[in-house]
Formats: sequence, C-alpha cells, structure tokens
Amino acid sequence: MPNFKEILQKLSVFKNNLSLLVPVIIALVSVLLFIPTQLMSSKLKKDMEQKSINNGARKIKNLETSAVSRQQYEMEAERQKAHATDANEIAKLAIQSTQRELLSYDIFPAPDANGFSGLIFQEFGQRFRSGIDKLIVRVNGRDCPTDAEIERGLENSSSRSRTRGRGASMMSSPRGFSGMGLYPGSMTYGSIDRMIIDEMCKDRAKSISVYVNPIDISGYEYWADYKYDVKQEEAIEDCWYHQLAYWIIEDIFATIEAMNSGTDTVLKAPVKRFMGITFTMGLKSSRSGGAFRGGGRGRGSRMKKQKEEADRPVYVRNEKDGLSETCTGRYCSDDIDVTHFNFSIIVGTKAVLPLMKQLCSVKEHEFRGYPDGTGPPQTYIHNQITILESIISSINPNDQTHRYYAYGDESVVSLDLICEYIFDVVGYDSMIPEPVRKTLAGEEEEE
Repeated sequence: MPNFKEILQKLSVFKNNLSLLVPVIIALVSVLLFIPTQLMSSKLKKDMEQKSINNGARKIKNLETSAVSRQQYEMEAERQKAHATDANEIAKLAIQSTQRELLSYDIFPAPDANGFSGLIFQEFGQRFRSGIDKLIVRVNGRDCPTDAEIERGLENSSSRSRTRGRGASMMSSPRGFSGMGLYPGSMTYGSIDRMIIDEMCKDRAKSISVYVNPIDISGYEYWADYKYDVKQEEAIEDCWYHQLAYWIIEDIFATIEAMNSGTDTVLKAPVKRFMGITFTMGLKSSRSGGAFRGGGRGRGSRMKKQKEEADRPVYVRNEKDGLSETCTGRYCSDDIDVTHFNFSIIVGTKAVLPLMKQLCSVKEHEFRGYPDGTGPPQTYIHNQITILESIISSINPNDQTHRYYAYGDESVVSLDLICEYIFDVVGYDSMIPEPVRKTLAGEEEEE
C-alpha cells in the first residue's frame, strides 16, 4: 500500500519550489494525453487511407478514362458551326417562303415610266382570272348544274311530254333540290321530272372532284370588267393586294388538291365543295349566301370605301386590322408582314382535322427570281398559314344554298376558318410598291 505520508512529504518540495510545479503538471498531462492521441491518430490515418485516399484514387482513375480530349475545342467549334448553319438555313427558308412568282413583273415595285400604259393593270386582272381558272381545272372543279341547264335537260327529255300537266313553268317555280334527294316545293314537279333532276345532279357530281364556282373567289369578278380610271398609285396598290390574295388562294387550292388526291368524284372526295374566300368578312356578300360570318369586324377605319369594295387583303398592323383576335400575337413588323383571310368549305366529317393539318403543312412553289422572273426555275418550300378560328356547322339539305348539290352518302359539315398568313419582309421587300410602304408605315391618308 503506498505510503501517502511519504508522498506528501516529497510533494512538499514543490511548496518550497513553486517554479517546478507547472512543468511537472504539464509533463503529467502530456503523458496522459499521449496514449489516446496515438490511438486516435492511428484510427484517423486508417480512415483517411480507406475513405479519402482510396476514393480520391478511384476518382482520378475515372477521370483518366473520361478526360477531355486535346481536340475537344475543335469538336465544340464544329458543333457551334452546325448550330450557325441551322440558324442560317432557317433564315434562308423564311426568305424563300415569300419569294413567290408574280402575276406581272411590269407593275412592281413601279411600272416603267417609258411607254407606260394602263393596259398593264387590265392584263394583271386577266392573269389573275386566268390563274384562278387554272387552279379550278387542277382540282377538277366545277359548279352544280345551273337553272338553265336543268331547264334544258328537262326540255330535251323524252319523258317531258308525259309530265306537262304541272301548272307552273320550270323557271318560275320555287325549286329546292337539295342534292340529298329532297325537294321543297316538290308539288310543282312530276315524279319523272324529279328523277331527271336528281340524275343530272348526280352525273355532275360524278364527273368532278369538288364543287367550285369562280364567282365565290374574291377578286374574280372585280377584275372581269376592270377599268383603269384611278390614280396610278391606287392601281398599283390594288394589284399588290390582289397578288397577296392570289398566293393565299393558291395554297387553299393546293390543300384541296392534296386532300382529294386519288378521287375523281365529289361523291367520294373528302372535300366536297369550295364555298368561298373573303378578306373582309361580310363586306361583300357571297353568291352562295350564308357561307361566311359577316359584320366586317376588325376592319380598320383607315381604309377608303373604294379599297373596301375590292374585298382584298389588308396588312394587320394592330388588333383592329385583323379578322379575329390573334392567338399568335403577330402583327406587321420590320421582320414579317401579316394578313388574315376567311374561307369556308363543305367537307366530310372525318376529313375536318386532316384538312386543317394539310392547310398548315409545307407546300412547294417555283421561283424564277426578282425583279423580272427570267431566271432559272428553283423549287422552294413555304408554310405560312396558321388557323386562328374554326367553326364546324351542320348543314340543312333543304336550304337553297345546297340545292342541285350532291354530296354523296357520307355525313358532311360546313367548315369555316379564319387564318393568318405570314410574309417574310426580306423575301419580297424589293418588290413592295411605294404606296404600300406608306400604308405599312402608317402614312396613308385617313378617311
């Protein structure tokens, strides 16, 4: 057993020598801490080897296999070059989409002052109408039999003499053949007459792919008896807007042609009848009647009455100029020009969505260069239509609008669309006439 008395006596030495006490205490504490420190150091060293060093070594090895190549900057340069190429190609396609063939290269951007004649405007109108006629031929289109054709058919029928007992004449009777086998006012007809009319209408439907009457196409009648009796600037402006209309009409007929491809009869075709196109919505009534929504809403008050009567496109510079509230938010700017149009067709119910898709799809056109169109033909593509509004309505087969029309056994509807058409300014800027530039700049004369 330790002798504490002796220990205390020995410790009494520090009582007389306090300067030795502190070092001794430090030495004792150091000895006491040395052992656990060694133990902790050994554990820490082990943990570092297992976790930090080994993990670091594995990461270094992984980096060795995935390290960036010395040629990485060259690969990145190629990638950026490809992105630039794509951007340039998109810009190029946008320009080419608006580079379209003109009906006349003698008018835009201004007629040649030497030997100028107003006949160039009449010639433009003739080309406009001729172009429409060719589009109708391409889609194998024609209208239903007219009253005169129905009358001649009945007059030439050998069975006409057996049905002369009816009181009223054909031309004065309230006809109403619906194209669906119904005859409002049928008391005026004998049964043989009704069968003859029915067959005449069905024969017409079998001989064409779509019903079309050029009178229902805006601008066709306008240029029929055109007279150059206005200022040259107004005539140039008139031609320019009808040129825009013609490009739009081309795309509509290209859509009909694509939809009815492979069919040669209205009775089987998806698109049954072209009802009409308008750029003013009700400003001038359609021959068919009821085909369009009226009211002329959104038309700017800046347009003169003479301009409005032409039913031609107008540039949409703000909300008031449009035919509809635009869901795209696009208006004329330094980069694009915008116009709206409204057209209506009779179409099979199953073809409604495919037709809308086809209308907004890519189309091809040939271009021979500005300013004279004498260059080698080049094939470009364009896709400029966006649908803003659509109304699908059932039709009344007893309505006068559909008399003499045979649509077949398939259920059909009336499809009425308001669309947006985009022009890339750079594509046709060199051909825009000065009066039109003033309109776009807001410098036109207020009414």
